[in-house]
Amino acid sequence: MKKHILIIALALLSTGVKAQVPDATTLTKLGDMAPEFSFNINKDKTADLKDYHGKIILLNFWATWCPPCRAELPRVQKEIWEKYKDNPKFAMFAFAREEGWEKVLPFKEQNKYTFALLPDLNRSIFKLYATQSIPRNVLIDETGHIIYQSIGYSPQEFEKLLALLDAKLKGK
Repeated sequence: MKKHILIIALALLSTGVKAQVPDATTLTKLGDMAPEFSFNINKDKTADLKDYHGKIILLNFWATWCPPCRAELPRVQKEIWEKYKDNPKFAMFAFAREEGWEKVLPFKEQNKYTFALLPDLNRSIFKLYATQSIPRNVLIDETGHIIYQSIGYSPQEFEKLLALLDAKLKGK
């Protein structure tokens, strides 16, 4: 019985590790300190990633024209934002790659998203983490280290993100 449990655990672990192996487009790796950057939290206010140290931070990179992003964002709203938005140890920012406020705000309103959808007009934030491919999620722990990365959207990979968020934020 113990042998079967060990085999199952190793199989699950190897699956998780495989999903976390960066490709050539990923500039960061698990365990790295997250690159620091400043960003517009709204049209009139700037923030720094370091302002959120001490929290679990989810960065989501997306675009209005991206079909996999459009499939993932409703789940981000319902299964992440609505669950953790009131948790003082959680922050989430979704950056629209190569899109400004003129596209981001109508998209947010049209889809009734309530989380921070923010512009990354010149890829200034995205290029710190990757060279291409969206959607992309990066999860940063309380100490500023990257603990999860994903490229693209699949229900299975999204479930892994949800499980990690739950483990990190449970009881906080």
